[in-house]
Amino acid sequence: MRTRLMVGFLIASVIAGGNAMAQTTKPAYDEANSPLTGAPKDPSPAWSIAAGGRMYDNWWMALGVRKPVGAHPAYPASSEIKGEATFRCKECHGWDYRGRDGEYATGKHATDIKGIRGAAGRTPTDIATMLRAAPHGYTPQMIADADLMRLALFVSRGQHDVRRIIDARKGEIRGNAANGRGIFQTTCATCHGYDGRLLNWGTKEEPEYVGTAVEISAAEVLHKIRNGHPGAAMVNLRAFSLETAADVLAYAKSLPTK
Repeated sequence: MRTRLMVGFLIASVIAGGNAMAQTTKPAYDEANSPLTGAPKDPSPAWSIAAGGRMYDNWWMALGVRKPVGAHPAYPASSEIKGEATFRCKECHGWDYRGRDGEYATGKHATDIKGIRGAAGRTPTDIATMLRAAPHGYTPQMIADADLMRLALFVSRGQHDVRRIIDARKGEIRGNAANGRGIFQTTCATCHGYDGRLLNWGTKEEPEYVGTAVEISAAEVLHKIRNGHPGAAMVNLRAFSLETAADVLAYAKSLPTK
């Protein structure tokens, strides 16, 4: 009960923009004026949810903390993914948050682990408590309480139904590419270039650009459009509507892949 009360206090403080951090384990996010690992003194719900979304992607990169060692004990040893990558939330539950019922039903990421869609709308307090318990087992030494609440906020309030936006069977994205073009050219192009090829996170022989990433997993790109990329100074659209993010994704699909 005491743990639940403390977690409840933390979530109330995170939403209100207060500083519950001093009341518990010091979070990896400090109040430095840096969008990479810092946090605003008065964090908005949009900022907090996006921060949690980056943790869902890769929590140790998002927090700037030491990466875990070995494989997560609850991750199936028979799966192809090994090592610290198995500690990533997305590695079990997928970019579409549907786990075994979605994009990760087959392929090298398949684990037969259910998604987190059923946790949407649950109280962040309950979600945080679940993340501390088995089989997740994320300790305060790994993820501080205040940071865990941001991840819980994302699971509770930050998910979207990918199927509303992406028709994987038809390879279609339900968005207004014309509107997305304006947003991409005035915002995203600052880092990615107008054709999405200014940054290459692949290799010279096998480049990977914005257009390439959409082709590989549109659900992943949508997640990053809304939440940013952990450890990178990437603008996110969490404060805007899901439809706006879908528009940017629809335009990104038209960009070159090579």
